[in-house]
Amino acid sequence: MTGLKKLESVPFFQRDLIQHARSDVEIARVYANREFFDNFEAIVENDAKWAYRFQRRFDEQLKDRDDVYLEVRDSEARRKRKGLPPRVVILPNWDMSDEDRRDSERSSKQRTTRNNRRRTKQKRPDRRTILRPAATKKDFDHEKANADRSES
Repeated sequence: MTGLKKLESVPFFQRDLIQHARSDVEIARVYANREFFDNFEAIVENDAKWAYRFQRRFDEQLKDRDDVYLEVRDSEARRKRKGLPPRVVILPNWDMSDEDRRDSERSSKQRTTRNNRRRTKQKRPDRRTILRPAATKKDFDHEKANADRSES
């Protein structure tokens, strides 16, 4: 652009042609900026989607599953204050740790029954069959062995 401005001041160039060239350069600059910002907008949108997904996954990991019960309890209390009928019935004397305690008791019982099953189902091999040689002295044919030795 500065080069075209300098050429405008030179008397033997047609000023109209140089101004037309300057406008073409400005239009090219506008197109380049538009292309850049369109691509930049797509990049920003993709980054924003990724960030929201990442944050949602992270929040789900931190979220306590018992918070749902507390939210329902608070919601039902608001409904009761407004005089609306309950949508959900929460058990009286409910304790959040009941489920955890029951799950841990069940898993420990399952582990012991699994271990007991493993012990009872597996048969130990008879030691006598493992240690017994293939041919005992009664079964061994001494005459055949002597004949084999004499042939070799």
